[in-house]
Amino acid sequence: MKDTTIAAISTAYGEAGIGIVRLSGPDSLKIAKEITNKELPNRKMVYTKVKDGETVLDEALVVYMQGPHSYTGEDVVEFQCHGGLLSTKEILALLLRRGAVMAERGEFTKRAFLNGRMDLSQAEAVIDLIKARGSKSYNEALSQMQGKLSAEVNSVRKKLLDLLVDLTVNMDYPDEDIEQITYEKIGNSLSVINDKLLNLKDSAGEGRIVREGLSVAIVGKPNVGKSSLLNAFLKEERSIVTNVPGTTRDTIEEQAQLRGFTLRFIDTAGIHKSQDEVESIGIEKSIKALESADLLLVLLDASRPLEKEDQEILDASKDIPRIIIINKVDLGEAKNLQFEGSKDAIPVSVSTGFGLEKIEDAIEKYISGGRVRREDDLLVTNIRHANLIEKAYGEICQAQAMTGAHEAIDFIEVNVKAAFDYLGEIIGETATDQVISEVFQRFCLGK
Repeated sequence: MKDTTIAAISTAYGEAGIGIVRLSGPDSLKIAKEITNKELPNRKMVYTKVKDGETVLDEALVVYMQGPHSYTGEDVVEFQCHGGLLSTKEILALLLRRGAVMAERGEFTKRAFLNGRMDLSQAEAVIDLIKARGSKSYNEALSQMQGKLSAEVNSVRKKLLDLLVDLTVNMDYPDEDIEQITYEKIGNSLSVINDKLLNLKDSAGEGRIVREGLSVAIVGKPNVGKSSLLNAFLKEERSIVTNVPGTTRDTIEEQAQLRGFTLRFIDTAGIHKSQDEVESIGIEKSIKALESADLLLVLLDASRPLEKEDQEILDASKDIPRIIIINKVDLGEAKNLQFEGSKDAIPVSVSTGFGLEKIEDAIEKYISGGRVRREDDLLVTNIRHANLIEKAYGEICQAQAMTGAHEAIDFIEVNVKAAFDYLGEIIGETATDQVISEVFQRFCLGK
């Protein structure tokens, strides 16, 4: 790989002010000089014409970044030309004719990883940064790209390594004049490690929501204000609102930002019995949305007594995370609605805006699991990382159980070593070639 020079378009296809074509590898500077007839000093932007022989392909600003102080750790040249399909494609084709090879998905970042410019978790954060849809996911990806998760993983691995050294020395040199490790000391070390892994493990639920967004279904019988609530979150008239029950006949899905989190709202058709075939299909979709959503917003109507359809929705949603909302309190008395969980229901008036902030508070509390987090708290947002932390945590729990039972030290060592290796997969130290390839297949071309 290090003997080849790769090239790709690094900006999105389509019309834009600037398009970037990138080279990385040992022949980058040579190729760039051949097609510009310019000297390219390190880290200085040079205006030039890009030529194929005597034919001018475009005017561009070209910058050469000498390795190892570049993104990939190799010599890199970037051509900033006019944005558009033809200009960038023509320059890329010229680079390929001059000896470069087409980069694979994520190959620039893969080379950065292989050349020690970043570890595997930092590389994965690059694609998360690109795909971020909310400020929370963006900030978390940025902090992980800068090594926040890596530092925590390395800290835990250091404690595991210290314990492994003590265990190995006592197993391999039992007759030497060394301090004998006690089960109490092993237990104390495992307890510290367990606490750190548990904190990381518990953050994964919130981390997944930060990265992927939260699926929120708005459910209730017809005409309780579901579409009005969706419009309030979107701050635009996305759903049709009328006084006619059954106006919404299909599920409507929209995204909105709530305090930095991405929420995927599903406005459902009113759940009730209907003889209308089209409306019945919408109701069936609503029931499926109710069952698959991360969180339900169950709406009731304060201006009407609790009806059979309300109770059926409450019963159907009781085992699903939900926030019960009593709407239209400006038209009726919410206290007249008595049901299991009514004391925790949030009274609101969507039409006036009363109580909407309390719904936002409740959603944010659900996302955080009720925990108060500081801005600098670490969240595990990557599913691969979460699974590996879960496995490492399981190994430490087994090691603790064996320590408590005074099992042989070599049995305990097996679990400690397994936890050490699982965490090593996160940063790439013990990851297989297959895992590494799968990680970079998630990337786009040119990154």
